[in-house]
Amino acid sequence: MRQDTAARQLGFTFDEQQPQRRVWPVSELVEHVREQVERAYGDVWVEGEISNLRPAPSGHVYFTLKDAEAQLPVVLFRRQAMLLRFRPEDGLHVLVRGRVSVYAQRGQLQLVAETMEPVGAGSLQIAFEQLKERLRAEGLFDASRKRPLPAFPRTVGIVTSPTGAVIRDFLNIVSRRHSGLNVLLYPVSVQGESAPGEIETALADLNASGLVDLIVVARGGGSLEDLAAFNSERVARAIATSELPVVSAVGHETDFTIADFVADLRAPTPSAAAELITEAQHRIAERVEEQANRLERAVRYLLLRARQEYESLSVESTEWRMTTMLQRLGQRLDDLGFRMEAALRGQLLDWMRDVDALATEVLRHDPRERIGMVRERLGASNAQLDHAVERMVAGAAARLGALDARLHSLSPLAVLERGYALVQDARGTVVRSIRQLAPDDVVTTRVSDGVFSSRVEEMKAQKPQGKKRVRE
Repeated sequence: MRQDTAARQLGFTFDEQQPQRRVWPVSELVEHVREQVERAYGDVWVEGEISNLRPAPSGHVYFTLKDAEAQLPVVLFRRQAMLLRFRPEDGLHVLVRGRVSVYAQRGQLQLVAETMEPVGAGSLQIAFEQLKERLRAEGLFDASRKRPLPAFPRTVGIVTSPTGAVIRDFLNIVSRRHSGLNVLLYPVSVQGESAPGEIETALADLNASGLVDLIVVARGGGSLEDLAAFNSERVARAIATSELPVVSAVGHETDFTIADFVADLRAPTPSAAAELITEAQHRIAERVEEQANRLERAVRYLLLRARQEYESLSVESTEWRMTTMLQRLGQRLDDLGFRMEAALRGQLLDWMRDVDALATEVLRHDPRERIGMVRERLGASNAQLDHAVERMVAGAAARLGALDARLHSLSPLAVLERGYALVQDARGTVVRSIRQLAPDDVVTTRVSDGVFSSRVEEMKAQKPQGKKRVRE
C-alpha cells in the first residue's frame, strides 16, 4: 500500500514499463563527449601560467596551463610552435587561444593551442631577451672575441636596402671624408620573413668574395617588429662566424639589437658607422691639412724675413757679398780640379807600372819555344803512327787473303764447278734420296752457272753407281 502511494507520488505505477538503459563502449562515449566539447568550446582564450613544459623530438610542445585553483593540459603542435616569436618557458604568464578537446587514449581534457602570446611584455621583447641571454651564455658578446677594424680599408661591403636613405647618407659621408674608399653594396631586404636569410647569405658571400676588408650591416630606425630581422638568431650567428670584421649600424642611437651585441663594433646610426670607418683616414687628412697650414705660415714668415733683410741691404754691399761668394766658389772649384788632376796622374803612373811588370812576366814565359818543342814531338808521333798503321793494314790484308782462300775452298759453288749438281723439290728441300720423290714431281737442279727445272718420270733404286732418268 505504501509502495503504491510512493509510486503514484513519483509519477508512475508498477504497471508501467521502465525505459531500457543504454550501455556505452568507452571509446564511443569519449568520442561523443569530445564532439560535444569541441562544438561548445571550439574557439576560446585561456589565461594562465606555464608549468611542466615538455618539448618533444617531433617538434610538438606539451605543457600545463594553471592558475591558483585549477590546471589544464595544453598541446601546441609543431606547425604552430614554429610560428611563435618567443620561446615558452615555465613560469611565463600567457594568453592561449585554441579549442578544448579530449585526448581519447587517456580520457583527458586538453586545450589544443593555435596561438599564444605573453601577458604583459610583448612576444618580440621576450624573444629578444631570451636570445640575448642564450647568446651571452655562449660567449658571443665577449669583448675578447671582438676584432679591431682595419685602420685604412680599401673596400667596405655594406649590407642594406638599395632604395632607403641609409645607403645615400653612408655614401655622402664616405665621399666627404675619404673619397678613395670603395663601397660595395650587397642589396637585401631589411624587414620581413625573408630578411634574415638574405642577410645571412650576404655575409657569407662577402666573406667568400675576397673583395672587401670589412662589412657594415645597416638599417634605419623602426619599431621592434621592423628590427626583428636583426634580432634573429640566424643573423646573429652569421655575424659571429664572419671572418671579416662586422660593424652593426641598425636603427637610431637608442635602438639596440642582437646584431649590435654580436658585431665587432656597434655604431649608433649608419651615418656614424661611415664616420667610424673613415676616422683614421680623416684624422690623417686633418693632420696633413694642419701641417700644410703650419708650413704655409712658416714659409710666409721666412719670406717676410728675407724681404726685410733684402730691403735693409744696399746695392753695393749686396754686390760685394755676391762677388766674394763667387770668388770663394771659384777658388774652391780650382782646388778641387788640382786635386782631381793629381789623383788621376798618380793613378795613371800606378797603372803604367803594373803594365810594365806584366809585360816583363810575359816575356819571361815566351810560349814560342814551347810551341816549337811541341811541334817536333807532334811530327815524331805522326811518323810513328803512320808506320804503325801501315803494319796493321799489311797484317790485316794477309789474314784476309788466307781467310778468303779457305772460305772459297769450303764454298758449295766450288763443288758445283767440279761437275756436281744440287737438286731441290718443290718445297725447296734438298733431295738426298729417291725416296723423297714421286713420279711427276717437279725438281729444281742448280749447277755452277745456273738453275733448271725437271719433272720426274721414272725412279729406280740402284747401287751407289746407279742413276735416275730425268726429263728436262
